[in-house]
Amino acid sequence: MASAIFFLDIKGKPLLSRNYRGDIPMSAVERFPLLLLEAEEESSVVPPCFSKEGVHYLYITHNDLYVLALSKRNANAAEILLFLHRIVKVLTEYFKRLTEESIRDNFVVIYELLDEMMDFGHPQTTETQILKEYITQKSHELNVQVRPPVAVTNAVSWRSEGLKYSKNEAFLDVVESVNMMVSPTGKVLRSEILGSIQMKCFLSGMPELRLGLNDRVIFDRQSNTTGQIINPNGGAGGRSAGGKGSIELEDVKFHQCVRLSRFESDRTISFIPPDGEFELMSYRLNTTVKPLIWIDCQIRNFSNTRIEIKARARAQFKSRSHANDIDITIPVPEDADSPRLKVSQGSAKWKPELAAIVWHIKKLVGGKEIELSAQLNLPSVRENDDGGSSLAGGRDSQPSTYLEGGSSAQKPISVKFTIPFYTTSGIQVRYLKIIEPKLQYPSYPWVRYVTKSGDDYTIRIARY
Repeated sequence: MASAIFFLDIKGKPLLSRNYRGDIPMSAVERFPLLLLEAEEESSVVPPCFSKEGVHYLYITHNDLYVLALSKRNANAAEILLFLHRIVKVLTEYFKRLTEESIRDNFVVIYELLDEMMDFGHPQTTETQILKEYITQKSHELNVQVRPPVAVTNAVSWRSEGLKYSKNEAFLDVVESVNMMVSPTGKVLRSEILGSIQMKCFLSGMPELRLGLNDRVIFDRQSNTTGQIINPNGGAGGRSAGGKGSIELEDVKFHQCVRLSRFESDRTISFIPPDGEFELMSYRLNTTVKPLIWIDCQIRNFSNTRIEIKARARAQFKSRSHANDIDITIPVPEDADSPRLKVSQGSAKWKPELAAIVWHIKKLVGGKEIELSAQLNLPSVRENDDGGSSLAGGRDSQPSTYLEGGSSAQKPISVKFTIPFYTTSGIQVRYLKIIEPKLQYPSYPWVRYVTKSGDDYTIRIARY
């Protein structure tokens, strides 16, 4: 239960606020920047919530903004923090980007949204699609009374009644992001898979969907269950769905439309979906996987006047799959210049603002290996430890910091890619049933699998 919600700029100055209960003085928010500074001085990790003089401060950050909730009661901290994230998501979907400028330009709509999303400190409707039905950025005539949709007070608050489509379709995307750190020898130091199941539904009425996966949360490894398999291109196959290929998911989080009671009883994912696009569930696998794209990079220094880079990129997955839009960023010394680049496939560009060579490959088939070679010049005069300068390669010249542990030497190679129709974890949609008992229309479910690099897919560089 939150008493007040504040939007603050990076300096802690209030931009917009909504006081729901009136039991906290507005001066309490003025102490927030000082309390935050004290917490940063005491510890390197600042907690997302702390208390002072009986007031609880809970906050999140977004685009140089603080979204702050204040409370005097023994509230559920996780619930309030989740609500703050929902506020950011709703406002982002309304205004495309939530910044200080967008808050100032749309403060009237934001006040309306805050009044509908929370009542006397209790969270209410947080579904953007429902809110957009009666809180719009368009003007209304005075003789037309805008009423909230029935879904606001209905048991199914995330979907409106009476929806009709000429063609009933449901699109399901299984998207997995791979994060890993690999040593120069190819040893995986750290790896994880962050997955999500995203849906886009255009279905009439109030349909019930049932989803079956091959993970151990749903099916036991020794299960003899059989079902219908939906291929990545949308077709259906009929092979066995036993527990042979089952996997175990961790940190599973469902959308509020999923019936958790039924999932706990018989491990069935059953739900009435929202209209349009939404994330059905997310999961994580903290498991060791081999690099999907491996970069073997060797960098040699010649007399501190020139460096030579030789890199080989190898797609370590089956030849029936392929990766698209691959970007390999190889760091180079910040003072390097006059690059000479050569690649066997794709294109390479030297980007001095990034102090790196960016190698772009539009498509790479599994099992294929391609190469890049580059030569860059280094300044012929370098600074000595005593502040003077000397000719590179001379008797008194200093070794290149790039290969002797300088800041550039610590930067790893980063890789970005997308592999369609492929999942690293092996998760598979065994069936997706759509049931609408009143209309009983034919429906068309489509399933697609995508694997891509995460925000932290890096390969360390060997020193020579």
